[in-house]
Amino acid sequence: MTNRPAVSVAVVGPTATGKTALAVELALALGGEVVNADAMQLYRGMDIGTAKATSEERRGVPHHLLDVLDVTEAASVAAYQRDARARIESLLERGCSPVLVGGSGLYVQAVLDDLRFPGTDQELRAKLEAEAAARGAEPLHARLAERDPVAAASILPSNVRRIVRALEVIEITGQPFSANLPTPGEPRYGTVLVGVDRDVGDLDERVDLRVRRMFEAGLVEEVRELERRGLREGRTASRALGYQQVLTALDGDGDLTTAAAATAQATRRFVRKQRSWFRRDTRIRWFDGADPGLTERVLATLTP
Repeated sequence: MTNRPAVSVAVVGPTATGKTALAVELALALGGEVVNADAMQLYRGMDIGTAKATSEERRGVPHHLLDVLDVTEAASVAAYQRDARARIESLLERGCSPVLVGGSGLYVQAVLDDLRFPGTDQELRAKLEAEAAARGAEPLHARLAERDPVAAASILPSNVRRIVRALEVIEITGQPFSANLPTPGEPRYGTVLVGVDRDVGDLDERVDLRVRRMFEAGLVEEVRELERRGLREGRTASRALGYQQVLTALDGDGDLTTAAAATAQATRRFVRKQRSWFRRDTRIRWFDGADPGLTERVLATLTP
């Protein structure tokens, strides 16, 4: 334990940079507890493919919001916002430092910023999804560009799900979808945002090594077990990196070598998207994940 006053910390950045280990180290030094901000680690049984910290890696530090969803359930940012804020506030009330950690940028933003979630209209959404299926995403993206150029600029023309959601919100609220996106200001709870990154070449190598170890550790067997629990019916879980590629292989020629290579390639692309997302947030203090003195350097920035 420590005599330091409670402080809220968020450890963010791309996959495979060392965020999990740093979060545990900070929690130990601060007398704190870890709060998960990785959307896929919310799922029970999705352990190997999400690099979920083992009990040994947690080193006795309590972890929150892990294993709270079945793979058949859809992850909800709004529900996560509610639950994560409640958990963080509970920790702070008892003088315990919450250490929020994960690479799901929208989830982190939902906790720390005034991110609002308008309601849904299932009939309207179904109509938009049917239109996208019949005509493709491009006409819907063009419509979004007319109604909300700011939102259209931030959403890829191929991202049907987000385009549909943006048009749905515009119809429901009568306001631009972008009006619901917060302008980063003082983060909630006075949270200190710590970013962890590494040299691009080094990180690519770490991703390749991680994927190889996942397949060696039994990722395929994990996917088969989750299949029995309804993984294919889960709109969110079935699309997770690694799981999607293994399912594709099982549906085809069973070439797991190709599945592993596809997983590594998709993960490297995802790393670049994460880096782009987090680098836009000027509140984040960046550190080199390869620095042997990383924990001490971060702790030094948390001194009141």
